[in-house]
Amino acid sequence: MTTAPLKRPWLVLAGLALGVTVTHGFARMAYGLLLPAMKSELGWTYSQAGWLNTANALGYLAGAVITMLLIQRISPARLFAFGMAATALSLLATGLHAGLGWQSFWRMAAGLLGALSFTTAGTLAAGLFPGDARRSALAIAILFGTGGGLGIVLTGGSLPLMLDAWGPASWPAGWMGIGAISMCSLPLSLWAASQLHAPVQTAQTTLTPLPVRRMLPVIAGYACFGLGYFVYPTFLSAWMTEQQAGSGFIALVWVVLGISLILSPFVWRRVMARHASGLPLALIMTCTAIGSALPVVLPKGPVLLVSAVVFGLAVFMAPGAGTNFVRQNLPPQAWGRAISLMTMVFAVAQIAGPYGAGLVADRFDNIGVSLLVAAGVLLVGAALSLLQKAEPRAR
Repeated sequence: MTTAPLKRPWLVLAGLALGVTVTHGFARMAYGLLLPAMKSELGWTYSQAGWLNTANALGYLAGAVITMLLIQRISPARLFAFGMAATALSLLATGLHAGLGWQSFWRMAAGLLGALSFTTAGTLAAGLFPGDARRSALAIAILFGTGGGLGIVLTGGSLPLMLDAWGPASWPAGWMGIGAISMCSLPLSLWAASQLHAPVQTAQTTLTPLPVRRMLPVIAGYACFGLGYFVYPTFLSAWMTEQQAGSGFIALVWVVLGISLILSPFVWRRVMARHASGLPLALIMTCTAIGSALPVVLPKGPVLLVSAVVFGLAVFMAPGAGTNFVRQNLPPQAWGRAISLMTMVFAVAQIAGPYGAGLVADRFDNIGVSLLVAAGVLLVGAALSLLQKAEPRAR
C-alpha cells in the first residue's frame, strides 16, 4: 500500500496506534468510566446513559459511510490525520457543558470523526509489511490491541480515583483531561500519516466487486460483535458501583483490562497469521462472551479481575481479525473498501447495543441481565464466524 519501503515502520505503527488510543480507547471506552458520575450527577436513567453511546454509534455509522465514499477520492493517510485531530477537539468540547443535547452532539461527533481515523488506520497498518504475513498480522494486532489498551490503562488508572477524590461533579474535568492528552498525541500520529502514501482507490479500482456473498459469515459475525461487545465497557463501572466496589478496585479492574488489551496482540498473532478463515474471529468472540458473563455468573472480587483479563485479551482483537481476514483474502486495492464495509456493518449493529442494554437494565432493574444477553449475542456471532471459509486465493 506504500510507494516505497518505510525506514521506520514500527515508529509509524506507534503513531497509528496512538490514533486508536484516541479514537477508540478515549472517545469510546472512557465514557464507561465517567458514566456512573454523570448518571448520578445529572439524574439519568440507564436508557439515557446508554443513549449517549448509541449517539456515539450513530456518529460512527455516519463516519464509516463517509469513509467508504471518501476513500475513493482522498488518501487514507489524510483521512486518518483529519479524523485524529478532530476527535481530539471533540473530546475537549464534551467537558464544556452538561446538557443532554450538547453531550449527544459531541458524542455523535466523536463517533463520526473517530470512524474516519479508526477505519483508515487498519487500512494503513495492513500495508506496513508487504509480503510478510507474520509481521503484518502482528502490526494489525498491535494497532488495535496496544493502541486501545493504552487508552484504557491511562483512563482506567486515573478517572475512578479522580472522581472519588473530587466527587461526581468533576466529570467535566475528566473529559478535558482526556482531550488534553489526545492533543499531546497528535504530533506523532500526524507524522506517521505523513510517512504513508496509500493510493486513492480510483473509480477503476471500484469496478472490481467485493465477494460480499462469500464474506457473509464473517460479516454477520462481526455484526454480532458490534451488537454485543460494548455493553461490558459501557456498564462495567456502573455495575461494580452497584455492587459497592471501591474506586481503587474499579481502577484496578480497568488497569488490568487495559494491560490485557496491550498484551493481546502477542496472544493472537500466530492464530491470525495462520488462519485466513473466520476461525480467529470466532475464538476471539467466544472469549469476549465469557469475559462479559463472568461478572454476573460469579460476582466476586477475584473473578472480576479474571473477567477483565479474559475480556481484555480478546475484545480489541476482533477488528484486527476482521482486518486480517481482508488482508489475507482480498487484493490490496480492495482493502480500504472491504474494511470500510465491515466497519459500516459493525457500526449499524452497535447502534442498538448500549441503548438496548440500558432498556433491558431498566426493565429488570439489573444491568447484569444485559451483560448476559450481550454474552449470548457474542456466542451467536462466534458460531456464524466459524462458517467463514478462506477465499481460494488465500489457500
